[in-house]
Amino acid sequence: MPYKLEPIPNGETLIGEGPHWDIETQSLYFVDIDVAKLLRYDYKQNKTYSAVLEGEKFASFIIPVEGESGKFVVGCDRRIAIVAWDGVSPIAKVERVVNEVQPGKEFVLNRLNDGKADPRGRLVAGTMYNDQKDLFSQSKGELYSFEKGKPVKVIKSDVGISNGLTWNEKTNKFYFIDSADFDVKEYDYNLDTGVASNPRVVFKHDTYLPDGMTIDSDGNIYIATFTGHTVYKVNPSTTEILLEIKFPCKQITSAAFGGPNLDILYVTTSRLNDQPSPAGSTYKVTGLGVRGLPMSKARI
Repeated sequence: MPYKLEPIPNGETLIGEGPHWDIETQSLYFVDIDVAKLLRYDYKQNKTYSAVLEGEKFASFIIPVEGESGKFVVGCDRRIAIVAWDGVSPIAKVERVVNEVQPGKEFVLNRLNDGKADPRGRLVAGTMYNDQKDLFSQSKGELYSFEKGKPVKVIKSDVGISNGLTWNEKTNKFYFIDSADFDVKEYDYNLDTGVASNPRVVFKHDTYLPDGMTIDSDGNIYIATFTGHTVYKVNPSTTEILLEIKFPCKQITSAAFGGPNLDILYVTTSRLNDQPSPAGSTYKVTGLGVRGLPMSKARI
């Protein structure tokens, strides 16, 4: 199948992550984790804006808050913060912290990683051990569910690197990546309670590290591989690899469908460890012949 890769303007990052397509503003929001930067690609203007998150070391994900224009939920270290940003100004600010996880001294090297809102608006996000010299030695991370007015729930413990997540509302399935396991697992997901159960491996690679993930309207999942130059399109029902989307850089971090028709796959990348250009670019992939699903805003 022919497809076309094109970098978006000024979308370069050190560690691009957490892409979220906002239908209302026709914008792709994403983060540059290790420099606490928020970015917004405006589809109509074909222009990328960025802001430093004032006073913060990390920004792990960015999700619009439902019903509050210009407000976003952002992962800051191990805190869940509400951030005010107009999508244009070069500085964004934390308005308030709504939750904090793993406050103990034994978790000082942990931080939040990927996060998304499930189809009901719950924030689901997890932590990882963040020693870059020794990422895989600890399983101190956890995956959480944050629901407005309710206590935090632990969905999964003993997580190495909490990463990509997506849902199929039609089949009540949830897909989750613990990168330390080098696989993608499918769970039964109760949309009323947010409980995930009955894990089943639907993708595994012994060499390439699965990272972020999204889903199309046919139920196929798209898995970014941090060490593999590739986004894999996989049918989770059969575990068949349907397509390999290749990139001119190695560290592919995540993906999200966007555009007016939700038929553009936006893909973030990284340039850790002095990866050469075009590493760190953010791409749009066209010509795939599929559409994604609308992404939920957070109710928090």
